[in-house]
Amino acid sequence: MSHILIVEDEAIIRTALRKLLERHRYRVSEAGSVREATTKYRLSEVDLVISDLRLPGAPGTDLLKLAGDVPVLIMTSYASLRSAVDSMRMGAADYIAKPFDHDEMIATVRRVIGKAAQSRAQGPSNKDSGRSISGMIGDSPVMRELYARIHKVAPTDATVLVHGETGTGKELVARAIHEESRRADKPLISVNCAAIPETLIEAELFGHEKGAFTGAQTAREGLVAAADGGTLFLDEIGELPLEAQARLLRVLQEGEVRPIGAVESRKVDVRLVAATHRNLRQLAGERKFREDLYYRINVVQMTLAPLRERGKDVLAIAEHLLEKFCAKVERATLKLSPEAVQAVTTYTWPGNVRELENAIQRAVILTEGNGEIDHHTLDIDLDLVPVDEADPDRRPRSLHTDPREDLSLEDYFARFVLEHQDTMSETELAKKLGVSRKCLWERRQKLGIPRKKSRRLAAEA
Repeated sequence: MSHILIVEDEAIIRTALRKLLERHRYRVSEAGSVREATTKYRLSEVDLVISDLRLPGAPGTDLLKLAGDVPVLIMTSYASLRSAVDSMRMGAADYIAKPFDHDEMIATVRRVIGKAAQSRAQGPSNKDSGRSISGMIGDSPVMRELYARIHKVAPTDATVLVHGETGTGKELVARAIHEESRRADKPLISVNCAAIPETLIEAELFGHEKGAFTGAQTAREGLVAAADGGTLFLDEIGELPLEAQARLLRVLQEGEVRPIGAVESRKVDVRLVAATHRNLRQLAGERKFREDLYYRINVVQMTLAPLRERGKDVLAIAEHLLEKFCAKVERATLKLSPEAVQAVTTYTWPGNVRELENAIQRAVILTEGNGEIDHHTLDIDLDLVPVDEADPDRRPRSLHTDPREDLSLEDYFARFVLEHQDTMSETELAKKLGVSRKCLWERRQKLGIPRKKSRRLAAEA
């Protein structure tokens, strides 16, 4: 049973969070300040510290050094998101914005504790094997595991198959493998199989002799031969026509290539790195991909995780892209506003790094002055939960229980809104809760609390 220490000065939130964690079989201790936490408990004996950012006396970030190797999860409101981002740079395991729901909190706790346990199990030598790679950004567990595999596989000549969604950066993996191999001084030839028409792809890859087909006025060396001694990267190999697959199989099995229309083959020494977002095993079963080629290229598999599964890597990538594009247009480096940070870190990014890159570039171009980029300028479609008045499960839970008995964080949010919405404007409500008006609106949708004009506000209108 993992032991968690909560450091939070608001008793109502501390109690609700303790009950939530205990229901999920965690052992929980509490403190109202950094001083109380360090005098009552030995931080080295807990598995996780969950601390509010703003505490009486010393701030929660002081626990980052005091806790040593114990991970610290920082809680913060929208109003102090910038400080939360800074705390991650100082070594916080992660941050979570208030108000948050049960599932969000438990998922984050499990992820942080699991990551810490994995790091302890790996030990110092394995941690070093997962050192970062030039050109690739991220320190999440999935990326460290990928780095470690690249370091192991790159010095060999093994064929590598990289799986990953569109826009995750599969070509960066191929480039890293090439640059750490004995072939680094030879060419890396990259080919997107989906970008070349079927009628031309064989000639592009394997070359052709003069007169081999209509329009072949001169002999031409193919890209496979151009990669001789180096690495051939075939992106979206699942789009390769069956005829071209047969020729590629010969290259891999015999180490030779025969141009279209040629009588003789020539020897080539090529290391293949292939990538796809499709299920090649399934395609092979449907006879849309050669089974023998699948087994030939499926020597070492690597998976490049989508952006939504890489935790706080997304923020590091966003800030890197922000610096890059500001330099490109020769302007002072902009910053992401707290709302923009929240949008970047909560959006699911179906287009992955490519979509993030486009959003950041667009925001740099459209933002006036040298201030901050707001979430409106990012112009991403955040997933909003619509209100369903007919669904009773979407309505807020009963709020007539003892607040210290079983009050969840969502209940706390709903209680405050219901008790004060008649006397406060939306701006005042949001400020008191430490969130943006947009976040307040989204939480209303999720909890089924429709906005209601008070008499005072109606009169003002």
